Amino acid sequence: MMNYFKKYFLILCGFALLSACSSRGTPELTGLSPQAQALAIKQYGGVYKIGSPYKIMGKWYYPAEDYDYSEVGMASWYGDDFHAKKTANGERYDMNTLTAAHRTLPLPSIVRVTNLENGRSLVLRVNDRGPYAKDRIIDISKRGAQLLGYQTKGVTKVRVEILPEESKALKAAMLGKAQTTTFASSTVSSYDNDNLVFYVQAGSFSQRDLADNLNARLSRFGRSKVFEAYVSGAPFYRVRLGPFSHEEEAEVTLNKVRNYGVYDARIVRE
Repeated sequence: MMNYFKKYFLILCGFALLSACSSRGTPELTGLSPQAQALAIKQYGGVYKIGSPYKIMGKWYYPAEDYDYSEVGMASWYGDDFHAKKTANGERYDMNTLTAAHRTLPLPSIVRVTNLENGRSLVLRVNDRGPYAKDRIIDISKRGAQLLGYQTKGVTKVRVEILPEESKALKAAMLGKAQTTTFASSTVSSYDNDNLVFYVQAGSFSQRDLADNLNARLSRFGRSKVFEAYVSGAPFYRVRLGPFSHEEEAEVTLNKVRNYGVYDARIVRE
C-alpha cells in the first residue's frame, strides 16, 4: 500500500512539474549569439515572421522589414494578464525577460529603447504585436519597464530604434542561414575545428560531496558529470554539462543554468 501511494505521489509531482515548465516563457537571451538565441526561440515554439497587413480598431497596420526604423513616442508595458500566453511569433510571453511588442517590426527583431525622461537605455527583443491604445508605439515587458524606470508610472516617452545588424543576424539564424556579427555588445565567434567540444562548467569544488550535490540538481538540464582535476597537487571536482558539438548548443544550456541560479557558470572548450 505504501508503494502504491508513493508511486501515486510521484506521478502527481511529475504532472505538477510538467505544468510548471509548460507555463514558462522563453528564457532570458540577452548577450547570447544570434544562433543560440534562434535555437532557444525555436525550442520554445517561436518562428520568424513578418505577417500580412491587419486591421485593429479601424486602423490598418503594415508589418515590414524596416531596418532604418526610428521613432519617438509613448511606451507602455504589459505583465501578469499576458504572462505565459503565446506571443505573435509563437513564443510564450515571460514578463520577467527583456522583450517587447511592436505593431509592424519583424518578429523577432532587436531594438534599443531609450527612456527620454531619464536617459536610461535598454536592448530588447521584439516578439509580439501591439500596442494599439492611444497611439503608443511599443509595449515593453514588466522587467523592461522596471529597468527603464517607468513601471510605477505606467507610460513614458521613448525613442525606439531597430538595431539593423543584430536584427538581420537573428533573422539569418532563425532561417538557418550563416552570418557572423556583433550582437548586444558581445562578439560572436565561430569555431571550425571538428575536434573541438564544449562544456558548461557550473562549478569547481575542493569537496566531492558539494560537487555531487550540484551535479544531481543540474541533471534536469542534460547530461552532467563530475570531473576530477588536480591544481598544484590538490584535487578539485568540476561539475560540467555536455559535451556539445557546437558552441550555440552550449550557450542555450548555459542560459538555462544561469536562470536556475548558478550565475558563475561558463563555457569551456576542449
